[in-house]
Amino acid sequence: MTELKHHLATRRSISIPDIKAPAPEGEELDQILRLAVRVPDHGKLAPWRLILIRDDASALLGKTMADIAESNEGPLSEARRAFELDRFTRAPLVIVVVSRAAPHFKIPEWEQVLSAGALTMNLIHAMGAHGYAATWLTEWPAYDEGAKAALGISPEEKVAGFLYVGTPADERSERPRPELSQIVTLAKG
Repeated sequence: MTELKHHLATRRSISIPDIKAPAPEGEELDQILRLAVRVPDHGKLAPWRLILIRDDASALLGKTMADIAESNEGPLSEARRAFELDRFTRAPLVIVVVSRAAPHFKIPEWEQVLSAGALTMNLIHAMGAHGYAATWLTEWPAYDEGAKAALGISPEEKVAGFLYVGTPADERSERPRPELSQIVTLAKG
């Protein structure tokens, strides 16, 4: 239990430039994914799925995102184009968490959405338990239908987040957290 308490007390995201190779793969990645899917999932719907981006697909999808951004916005600056080209190569593994929440006769969509969020956080914890870093972002490709289609995500699905995964280059530093007195209240009855 002490290890878990320490992990929760020290967990924090790190900037993507501080995420280096290696990232988990093979059986180790399978173990992490099996841990991550152990989330509340009322009705056993598995209202989420994962897309793994690594290796050659990272650069190919970056080119696609640059082309989509240019189609949407007009000519991109050299810096912006370079950023889009590198979008999925910034970490050795990018995991897209896709929410498949949909109307159901028994399970509210909101609970299904929360399950996708729980899966995303479980992935972060499982990565940390194995010594890896995972940073959760949602950027414009999460909301653009062309980008989603290029990633194999249907219009009915939503991106819960992109997890940039690898090995932390440096020790994670702490950041300010909210004071409990500012965020916790007692119900009045």
